[in-house]
Amino acid sequence: MIKKGYADLPLHYGRAPRWLFSRMHRLSGEIAEIIVNDYGKKEFLERISNPFWFQAFSCVLGFDWHSSGVTTTTCAALKMALRDRNLGIKVAGGKGSTSRKAPEELEKLANEFNLNTKKEEEILKATKLVAKVDNNALQDGFSLYHHSFFLTEDGDWSVVQQGMNNVSTKGMARRYHWLSSNLKNKDFVTEPHTGIACDSVVNTLNLTSKENKELQNESIDLLNDFREDNFKILKMQDHERILPCDLSKREIEYLRKVSDLKLDNYEELLLLKGMGPKKVRALALTSSLIYGKEISWRDPVKYSFAHGGKDGTPFPVNRKLYDKTISFLEDVVRQTNLKDFEKKQALRSLAENFG
Repeated sequence: MIKKGYADLPLHYGRAPRWLFSRMHRLSGEIAEIIVNDYGKKEFLERISNPFWFQAFSCVLGFDWHSSGVTTTTCAALKMALRDRNLGIKVAGGKGSTSRKAPEELEKLANEFNLNTKKEEEILKATKLVAKVDNNALQDGFSLYHHSFFLTEDGDWSVVQQGMNNVSTKGMARRYHWLSSNLKNKDFVTEPHTGIACDSVVNTLNLTSKENKELQNESIDLLNDFREDNFKILKMQDHERILPCDLSKREIEYLRKVSDLKLDNYEELLLLKGMGPKKVRALALTSSLIYGKEISWRDPVKYSFAHGGKDGTPFPVNRKLYDKTISFLEDVVRQTNLKDFEKKQALRSLAENFG
């Protein structure tokens, strides 16, 4: 059973040195291949979507055991490793500008995996919607800058996203995990995460929480029946816990324009081009003031050392041990014809020698 707890993810500058990243690339590929061969592609996605397993996996790879770079570098290593292996799993997106290439990369992967048009449309919608949810519907002060989309040839997926705190000088990160099979009735806007990792709990306008479900519906009603006077009420309120949401004339005009669309659900609202966090927040707060529904400010956040870390935390990487681990795992993968019992014995030996 994977233990649960909390983990600090402070911002560390710099890049993983080439000698380390090349080893992370190889070792992550060997581990991924063992999991897929022994347990299947869905099991691999489930592990990636578990923030605690992901953290432990990153530590085994030897990167900073608790920094924000755990997410970006581990996902980059896996993207490269899975690209080079025929495991039926690929990764789209990444850090910064690379994250914006996810839809384009997913279109190519859908074609490579021969997915039908309906499944491809669902995947392209998912990559946009998970980002909209974590940036706009979940307002915790962390802005997304990393988005990695893990896709299997069967159309199953997992997403690992990360945001940086934009209202604090701490430079802390928050990681968001998603799994397609975890979404009940394909619902992206009702407590959809498999886990969220961060060191701190903050007042959060979490419009995906069950307690705020009515606010989703009321926000849609408020927008569809748009009246400019409704939003003047915001100026009379004190919202110290969150960023200001007084709307400019231009923002008011935007809401007036999109109100003609007569939206049916909250996913449609989040996917509207130009519907950013400030407008989403204004709709929610105004709905609360008009309809009298109290807002829940519950933060949904929940929350390792094998080869050391690149900056010496908790200790320097032992390169010989790292290479020995890679070599051992390569041997395990090559011996794919071994009986299950023998495989387990081999893996047990790994744990005894390198645990």
